[in-house]
Amino acid sequence: MTLPAPGHAVAEAADRLGRAAATARPCAPVRDLLGTTDIAAAYAVQRRLTERRLAAGARVTGRKIGLTAPAVQRQLGVDQPDFGVLFADMDASGPHPVPTNGLLQPKVEAEIAFVLARDLDADDLDLTAVRAAVAYAVPALEIVDSRIADWDITITDTIADNASSGLYVLGDTHVPLDAFEPRDAVMRMWADGRQVSEGKGADCLGDPLGALLWLARTARAYQDPLRAGQVVLAGALGPMAGVSAGVTVRAEISGLGPVTATFTDKEPS
Repeated sequence: MTLPAPGHAVAEAADRLGRAAATARPCAPVRDLLGTTDIAAAYAVQRRLTERRLAAGARVTGRKIGLTAPAVQRQLGVDQPDFGVLFADMDASGPHPVPTNGLLQPKVEAEIAFVLARDLDADDLDLTAVRAAVAYAVPALEIVDSRIADWDITITDTIADNASSGLYVLGDTHVPLDAFEPRDAVMRMWADGRQVSEGKGADCLGDPLGALLWLARTARAYQDPLRAGQVVLAGALGPMAGVSAGVTVRAEISGLGPVTATFTDKEPS
């Protein structure tokens, strides 16, 4: 029997990750404090860090689902999905370059984002309810990052670290689900014209809408359900790729169109 991590371990893990984010210096993994199987303790660390950000004035814009593609699970050595919180200051959408300042060891992945028209807080959620709750889908790039040195993570490390969240970029195309079937989408991603990733909707837990259903049920179980207006990054459709200042990343998702980001190490003017 595995005993849950004590409260002081949760607090110490949150402090370690918080210092890494504040100083932009990667830290050691937190599994020495949480173990590698205590998912509840890892989410307790994530909640503690979220509460600190909210107390400092941050605003939640949605959630991200992580570790949905088998290729990404193999890259990181994990075997189940997780979720993290999106904040307004993580949204790097628009025509301006995406700053790498403040990121420690970023990687990029292409995915489908859903914007919700309805709350998902019922106790009998199914795929029909999830589909009906989506206002539209949009192509997205997620810039994942890890406060843990060398991406040396287990499932508890990444959950505690807000599911290795960094920034996100939404494309300009908004497509309702009566004109787009997420599981049939095909994705290709290029960095400076060189293809670095490919995949399809079915690679995201079998169906990106199934991933959204998993998140909706899980978030409700943690008593923090998804709400109308929130953005949900449904998870990578293919392997993630490293990124650095000066690189332009472009992804195409069939049925949704392109999303592009150029990265810079210069401070925004």
